Amino acid sequence: MPDTVPAMMKAISIVEPGGPAVLREIDYPVPRPGPSEVLIRVIAAGVNRPDILQRLGKYPVPPDASPLPGLEVAGEIVAVGSDVARWRVGDRVMALTHGGGYAEFCTVEGGHCLPIPSGLSFIEAAAIPETFFTVWYNVFTRCALARGETFMVHGGSSGIGTTAIQLARAHDCFVITTAGSDEKCDFCEQLGADKAINYRVEDWQAVVRDATGGRGVDVLLDMVAGPYTQKNLESLARDGRCCVIAFLQGPKAEVDLQVVLSKRLTLTGSTLRPQTVAEKARIAADLERNVLPLLESGGVKPIIHETFALDSAPAAHELMESSRHMGKIVLTTSFAAQDTVTND
Repeated sequence: MPDTVPAMMKAISIVEPGGPAVLREIDYPVPRPGPSEVLIRVIAAGVNRPDILQRLGKYPVPPDASPLPGLEVAGEIVAVGSDVARWRVGDRVMALTHGGGYAEFCTVEGGHCLPIPSGLSFIEAAAIPETFFTVWYNVFTRCALARGETFMVHGGSSGIGTTAIQLARAHDCFVITTAGSDEKCDFCEQLGADKAINYRVEDWQAVVRDATGGRGVDVLLDMVAGPYTQKNLESLARDGRCCVIAFLQGPKAEVDLQVVLSKRLTLTGSTLRPQTVAEKARIAADLERNVLPLLESGGVKPIIHETFALDSAPAAHELMESSRHMGKIVLTTSFAAQDTVTND
């Protein structure tokens, strides 16, 4: 480890399962990178729904993962493992982490890092990995969304939703989304959605049917599950694909499989964290090839709702749980004040 790297750092720990108040700033040993890893001086870290579930004790941490929360970071590499060929000390990167992002330093697999696109700040970069990995893999790899198809995502104003809307529009798709207020629907349409449905006052399934002329959508990305499952299947076009990535209304549903057979539907899903190191590296490579050019050009961008200092992580979690936000919530470390340079 370089002499410039301290032995201890500030980090956020979950002291016990519970509400946001169980997030505490502590002094914690700086992790050492393994042979295939890099150590990142974290400037910003994204906040995601799995962090909430982990805090509540409902998202078991893999045995090989950091016990600290935080699944995505942006910062500067300060040490590299012996087997890492691509990265050097001083490189500015954004990365998908295996936990540990809510801290001043974080170890990450070298293959899970990406260069920060020119013109983006560290705060913007920290809002990219978790949602872009998730959306690209589920929508474009698993469900094979093709240019010009009709795409739908529930929760369009969320981090996942804002990413999915933009990537689908960048592929010339007709985009439909749901959101919980007229303000959020306007926000989604300004972002590129062709039709945003306020599910609190409208029958979203009927609106989808009308908007597609009764045909349905080709690909649907769902984070709700539960009672939405059957409606999702009924809202698909022939040969449609539905991908479930979360279940905010419960993991169980009663489904009439007749619709699956009659329309030749595909119901699939995945979670990102349990995938292997190699699988995540392949997703990273896909993003670098297909999505980084869109970020470089400004055709797609991370949407930041609000930033919080690291020691204000409880307030960041309170905001996420309120669902008042539109876009991503990001934490910044003490290094953010020292290094505010945009990666030009």
